[in-house]
Amino acid sequence: MLLKKQTVWLLTMLSLVVVLSVYYMTTPESPQSNVAVVDQQEENTNKEDAKEPAKEDTKKENAKSTTESKTTVSNVESDELFTALRLELIDERSKLKEELQEVAASKNVSATEVSKAMDKIDQLSELAEKEAVIETLIKSKGYEDALVRADGSEVNITVKTEKHSKAKANEIIQLVKKELGQKEVAVEFQPTK
Repeated sequence: MLLKKQTVWLLTMLSLVVVLSVYYMTTPESPQSNVAVVDQQEENTNKEDAKEPAKEDTKKENAKSTTESKTTVSNVESDELFTALRLELIDERSKLKEELQEVAASKNVSATEVSKAMDKIDQLSELAEKEAVIETLIKSKGYEDALVRADGSEVNITVKTEKHSKAKANEIIQLVKKELGQKEVAVEFQPTK
């Protein structure tokens, strides 16, 4: 039993590391450069106090740097959305697995309940693996990013791409049905920014 808990924990942490690595690799601007902009704005404010005539130029620079940082935030927003949704899904499944493991470890439950809990844990692990495989397959088709959320008989897919069509959606649906079988599949396209 302890080995399975360690395995689940290891897979969860590994998934988290992979998601965060992808997030930091795809982030267009590092957070340190934002700090430098803030420090530069503070220096400009201090210079304003020392030099009154240069006040208008400094305000223009501050407005320009503020506009640039707002643009950066909007570009990263959609990537953060995908990352946040992935982390939320991983967190929900981890909590469910913990609850099922507590049921399986409990001495007050019957053998059939323990068996059902262990089967459900295995199903959740298999589902997470299949979702990751489908995301990889979709990305290999040339899409920027994909998020697959399978729940029961439904599969919701969000794909980040500039161009979309019914034919592309149908291609994704067929790909999912090959991996997961006959399930109700919904494909949503999200434009890249």
